[in-house]
Amino acid sequence: MMGGKQGLGVWSVAVLGLVTALSSVPAEAQHMDRAGVERAALDYLEGFYEGSTDKIRRGVHPEVLKFGFYRESGDEEYERAPMSFDEMLQFATRVKESGQHPGPEAPKRVEILDVLDQTAVAKVYAWWGTDYLSMARYDGEWKIVQVLWQSPPMD
Repeated sequence: MMGGKQGLGVWSVAVLGLVTALSSVPAEAQHMDRAGVERAALDYLEGFYEGSTDKIRRGVHPEVLKFGFYRESGDEEYERAPMSFDEMLQFATRVKESGQHPGPEAPKRVEILDVLDQTAVAKVYAWWGTDYLSMARYDGEWKIVQVLWQSPPMD
């Protein structure tokens, strides 16, 4: 048995080491989760920008629900725009075939709003407007399961 102050000191160092080791695991996992969420959001954006069906498939769950609102220049009311997973793939294919990709100045920004262990939410800024992406983890991979978007508001 360790005696007195020396035994307490060794015990304190051991406990502190254990607490430090355990607390760093969630931080690393959180960092990896955030990176995975960002990658899924970028795959979504780049899939549309580049016409990459591979990126759409990697970042978006096949049962995704996508719904948006857009206005053409001069229109007063928004049009409703649902889009299925298959329609996303078709859109990406048309972009690739046409060769009409947004230029490097086109907005392409991801803002991660929240990440939990199974779900996450991100906001993306794109040439067509702003999208809110709800995600879930499937077999360790982040996938977009819901998208709500709108074209830029008219001032």
